[in-house]
Amino acid sequence: MKIAVFGSAFNPPSLGHKSVIESLAHFDRILLLPSIAHAWGKEMLDYTLRTQLVDAFIDDLKMANVARCTIEEQLFNVSQQPVTTYAVLNALQEEDHAAELTFVIGPDNFFSFAQFYNAQEIVRRWSVMACPEKVAIRSTDIRNALAQGIEINHLTTSNVCAILTKNNYY
Repeated sequence: MKIAVFGSAFNPPSLGHKSVIESLAHFDRILLLPSIAHAWGKEMLDYTLRTQLVDAFIDDLKMANVARCTIEEQLFNVSQQPVTTYAVLNALQEEDHAAELTFVIGPDNFFSFAQFYNAQEIVRRWSVMACPEKVAIRSTDIRNALAQGIEINHLTTSNVCAILTKNNYY
C-alpha cells in the first residue's frame, strides 16, 4: 500500500492544501497530519479546534482515500514534547511494515527540510515529496481576511468556511 503522509499546521486548511491533496490522488491512502505542537514554536489555533477543521475539510474533499492521522497526537500524549517527522514516520511504519510511506512537504518546508530532526535518515528510509500548491492560497491569507472581516469562501472549503465564520477563531 502506498501512503502519502501530508504534514501541515492546517492553521486553517486552505484551497492550497486541497490542491496538494488532489495531486496525491494516485496514492492508496493520503493521511493528513495536523501538527499538535510546532517544533519551531509556530503560533497555531488550539489543536482540537484545528482537528475539527481538518475533519470538516476532509468531508468537503469527498475523497475516499483521505483521512486524518492521529499518530502525532498519540506520540505527543506520551512525551508532551513536539513530535518529529522521523518519530511519526517510524511509528506509522511500525503499524504497517509493508506500507510504502511518502512524506509530503509543502514549499514552506522544502527549503528547511535539512533542519528536520534526522533528515538524512528520513530520506534514507522513506520517500520525501515536495509538492507545491497548484492554487496559491495559504492559511495566512485566510487568517488575514478573517482579521479584516473579509469573506473567505473563495479561500477554503464550505464547511471550514462556515466553522471559521461562525466561531470567530482567528
